[in-house]
Amino acid sequence: MTRVATIPMQNTLASAIARSQESLSVSQMQLATGSKAPDYASLGLDAVRTLSAHSMLAQQQSYKAVASTVSTTLSLYDANLNQIDSSLSDLRTQLMTALGTGDSPSLQSTVESAFGDVRASLNATSGGVPLFAGSQTSTSPFLPKTLDDTKGLNAADAFANDDVHQSARMGDGVDVQYGITASDAASGLIPAFRTLAEAGPFGDKLTDDQKTAIQTALGQLDTGLAQVRNVNAVNGQRQNQVDTLSTRADDRSNLLTEVIGGVEDADLGQVAIDITQRQTILEASYSVFSQLSSMSLTNYLT
Repeated sequence: MTRVATIPMQNTLASAIARSQESLSVSQMQLATGSKAPDYASLGLDAVRTLSAHSMLAQQQSYKAVASTVSTTLSLYDANLNQIDSSLSDLRTQLMTALGTGDSPSLQSTVESAFGDVRASLNATSGGVPLFAGSQTSTSPFLPKTLDDTKGLNAADAFANDDVHQSARMGDGVDVQYGITASDAASGLIPAFRTLAEAGPFGDKLTDDQKTAIQTALGQLDTGLAQVRNVNAVNGQRQNQVDTLSTRADDRSNLLTEVIGGVEDADLGQVAIDITQRQTILEASYSVFSQLSSMSLTNYLT
């Protein structure tokens, strides 16, 4: 005679139900968090790879943040150097016009305005720190306050910056030097302003001595402008380099994010399918367990 033991069957089925509940709980947690596992330990051997990827991702994000900060500084250098270029180009035009006509009713104010623009640009700050001062943080790098202060002034005495140029790491083994000092950009302008200051003040008509001085100043101004433009051209090259390094860091960050996502992120589409299947299996298990629990020998005795 075959005998059916209902209690062992109930125990076996109860264990199966517990496993199904656990699997369903895991899938529901994945759906809620979007992650395959609640911690790195649950990832097994993949934990080593994803931890390494996280470390590299943090490094690339750091490079990108530094590149963004440096790019802003380079843009400020560019804006101020372009302002100097524009003001001096206008001054050059006014000097040539005055030299050609002999008339100079507004030349003095033009020279003083150009000097003021140069001074303001070289003493520009970012976050309260002088841009063109090298490592100096509390001293304005361009010392003359007025055009008259350039009379008898040597170029070296016009600047308070040091020779320290900023640099930053923006890639693995890649350090970019990008600092510009006031003397780097404008030491060649001091002789031109000195000549104009000593020849002035300019009235409505130029004297012969003033015409001679302006001719000298134009040559000095051309030399100073060439210096400003050369420095800004190098600054532009650095901007391109920083943009390239920033793009490289961004691309590597995206790649590492995909690697991490492949290990850590759950496939939500597959998770939804798993939940449906596991709910169906669990409901079927409940039904079988209920039927088994309700079985009684008395139902078959006559």
